[in-house]
Amino acid sequence: MKTSIVDSFTHEHFKGNPAGVCFPEKEISDEKMLLIANELGLSETAFLRKNGKKDSYSIRYFSPKMEIPLCGHATLASAKVLFKDTDAEKIHFTTIENLELTVTKQGEEITMEFPVYETEAALAPPAMLKALGLPDVVNTVFSPHNKVILLEINSPKVLAALRPDFEALIPSHQGVHGVLVTAPAVDDGYDYHYRFFWPWAGTNEDPVTGGVQTFLAKYWSSKLNKKNLKAFQSSGRTGYMKLTMRDEHVLLTSRAVIMLEGNLLVE
Repeated sequence: MKTSIVDSFTHEHFKGNPAGVCFPEKEISDEKMLLIANELGLSETAFLRKNGKKDSYSIRYFSPKMEIPLCGHATLASAKVLFKDTDAEKIHFTTIENLELTVTKQGEEITMEFPVYETEAALAPPAMLKALGLPDVVNTVFSPHNKVILLEINSPKVLAALRPDFEALIPSHQGVHGVLVTAPAVDDGYDYHYRFFWPWAGTNEDPVTGGVQTFLAKYWSSKLNKKNLKAFQSSGRTGYMKLTMRDEHVLLTSRAVIMLEGNLLVE
C-alpha cells in the first residue's frame, strides 16, 4: 500500500503536524484502517481511493483511537502528495459524511475549502480549567458539530506555557472530543494563537489543527471584524495558516512538506 508521511501547516521538516497518507488498492476494513493508524502513531492517517471522477477521491481519517469525520492537516497532506504525483490543479475529496472538499494549489501554497459551523454559549467545568492550568477564561463556547469546547484566554504567553494534566483532563468532561484554548496575538503578524487538546478521541495534543477552523475562524472573524486572518498554533512543533471567511465556508491556506514515501507491507 503506497504510504507517505507529510508535515502539514509548515514549510519546514520536523515542524507542523505529521499525517499519514495511504492509498489502498482495494477496499479494506475499518478495523484494518484503525490498526494502520495506530501502527503509524500519528494524530491522523488519511485513506484515499479514486471515486471514478477526474481528480476526485474518497477520503477517510483515523486517529489511533477512532475514525474522525474531518481532518485539516491530513487533507492538506493528501493534497500535497496528489499534486506532486499527478498533473491536477484542483482536487475534490468526499468524506465519510459526504462532505465535498475542494482543494487547489498556488505555487507551494495549498488552499482547502471547509464548511463553517456555529457555536453556542457554554460553561467550562472547574475540573477542566484546573487540569489545563487555567485560573480563569475570557469566554467559553461549544461547537456541537465538532464536540469541542473553545476557551478564550488573554495571553498567548500563558497559552504557549500550558502543561495540562491529561489524567485529570479526561474525566473532567464527558461527551466531548477535545478542548481548544485560544488567545489574541500580540505584535507577531498573526491574529490569534491556539492549541488543541483531545485525549478523548485522539492524542493528548494535536500539533497543528485545521478542522477546528470550521468554527474558530468564524469566532475570531466576528470578534476582530476581519475576513482575512492569520493563525498560529503554539504547540511544541508549531504551525501556521491563512484563513479567509466566505459566507458558509472558510478557506485554509498553508504549505506542507513530504517526509517519507514508501509502501506499507500489509495484506
